[in-house]
Amino acid sequence: MMQMSEYKVLPQNAPQDENGAVVLQPQAANAGNNANGPENWMSIPVGMPNCPQGLEYLTALDQLLVSQKIEKLELLTGFETKNRFKVKNSLGQNVYFAYEESDCCTRNMLGRSRPFEMKILDNFQNEVLHLYRPFKCDILCCFPSCMNALEVSAPPGQVIGSVGQICTFLRPKFNIKNTFGDIVLQIEGPVCPWKCFSDTNFKVLSANNEEIGKISKQWSGLGRELFTDADYFSVTFPLNLDVRMKALIFAALFLIDAVYYEQ
Repeated sequence: MMQMSEYKVLPQNAPQDENGAVVLQPQAANAGNNANGPENWMSIPVGMPNCPQGLEYLTALDQLLVSQKIEKLELLTGFETKNRFKVKNSLGQNVYFAYEESDCCTRNMLGRSRPFEMKILDNFQNEVLHLYRPFKCDILCCFPSCMNALEVSAPPGQVIGSVGQICTFLRPKFNIKNTFGDIVLQIEGPVCPWKCFSDTNFKVLSANNEEIGKISKQWSGLGRELFTDADYFSVTFPLNLDVRMKALIFAALFLIDAVYYEQ
């Protein structure tokens, strides 16, 4: 189980809503717990109607920066551990934390084919996004049962859409579907998703085939690339895009990481 206490400590008697979610602003909550001043959390935008709780952050953002934590045990032994990520905005402020829930045996026996759940937490450990990736065969084929997919819920238990791989033999492609199963966006990658000394970009395309954003796997240096699978990513999207679509594009990043960069 991930030790989230290394990131932050919940304030005692923090105010909660009717669902038990902490609603105190991060700056106010942490100001007394950090000797060097309040931690650098992003403030939660308020007054956002028809927005799933916890996704208010995304209404004010057009970019997210995602860094995977280097696991010492994995680095020294090659033993596959649960993935953990920090999510920040372009100002370097914390927005979310993400951590994988999976079985030890499946991680080390099935590798990037393994099923997993990804929990996206806000600054007070409220789960705001839940991703489920079922087991898929790690072979090149076009059978529906072999195509990679990700189900996205916000809040947990309420599906807002999915990300699914398309059968192609050149460029990687994914469909983003809404809660009704309609294709609303597509993602198209380069012919070769593995590049050295440069970033790899996956274009986010609208229904009119116009590029509206991208998911970038950023070059993190020769040592980190060779000896770890801890990667840097960024995701961009239009500021005025529906918050659920932003959440689905953000979720697609984790599927792309699992399919192409989890080695």
